[in-house]
Amino acid sequence: MKAIACTGPGVIQHLDETKPALQAGKALLRVKRIGICGTDLHAFEGVQPYFNYPRIIGHELSAVIEEVDTSLGFLKDELVTIIPYFNCGHCIACRKNKPNCCVNLNVFGVHIDGGMREYILVPEDKLVKGEGLSADELALVELLAIGAHAVGRAAIEHGEFVLVVGAGPIGMGIMEFARIKGAEVIAMDTNIHRLQFCVQHLNVKHIINPVKENLLTVLKSITQNDMATVVFDATGNLKAINNGINYLAHGGRYVLVGLQKEDFHFNHPEFHKRESTLMSSRNALRSDFENVIVHLKNESINPDNYITHRTLFNEMDSEKFKYWLNPEHKVIKAMISFD
Repeated sequence: MKAIACTGPGVIQHLDETKPALQAGKALLRVKRIGICGTDLHAFEGVQPYFNYPRIIGHELSAVIEEVDTSLGFLKDELVTIIPYFNCGHCIACRKNKPNCCVNLNVFGVHIDGGMREYILVPEDKLVKGEGLSADELALVELLAIGAHAVGRAAIEHGEFVLVVGAGPIGMGIMEFARIKGAEVIAMDTNIHRLQFCVQHLNVKHIINPVKENLLTVLKSITQNDMATVVFDATGNLKAINNGINYLAHGGRYVLVGLQKEDFHFNHPEFHKRESTLMSSRNALRSDFENVIVHLKNESINPDNYITHRTLFNEMDSEKFKYWLNPEHKVIKAMISFD
């Protein structure tokens, strides 16, 4: 069985492994598609928290069931996706129905070896029915569930001005679900191609490029001087995270979705005078996965907007990762096919 690992910063290697045998409580899956996400790219760059090398990467996937306990309602040859957050089931977070932030969480492809291989074993309770979606669509569900969960955390109300800092795939997912909630979405990024993409494909009405314009002046103009009542950071960039409080309306919510290794800090008077709410959003819940599938099925989200680059599993190498990381190549989502 073939597998692909990130064995160190800047190094992608093909491995030979033994095909896993079915175990009690687990399903054996044959991988069909796997998306390259920010976690994978950051691991390649050497800046991903919670990551050790070598690691078989990948957690945004679709797969066909090879073997499973059919009493669970799943069948052989059924196309599924998975919830790649393997929780312990007994810690304080799990007892509070927050398995996404389990104390002992193992994220597939981050803390433990992931899906960039021909066959995988996953806990049966992490299977998600495909509901008639394609292999490509199902490989996008986890990505979009991150955005759905973040928007749910923020409890967005219709008509609110919502600023999303970072127009990468995670930021785009946040924009999609903020729009669905009826928000006035504002996208901020230094990459003009991605800002234009948000306007043309995601129906985002307002964009800000802080390199090209005075962002506070533009933001005040868009919001009639109120600023944004919800600010999401989807960059994981320390400077962006530290500055985010300056874009927040009084009484607003600041949601950290992007992740990086260093300490962040705000000016306390600026944070305090707003009576700001600060929260993080980590991973997603099964309900978020199901929410995404509903919106893909009813076409309120167009999956064709996301997949901009494709390659075959056997063609994966370090050079592909370097290519995808280059902004000049305008990558939104690279999708790997196993057949």
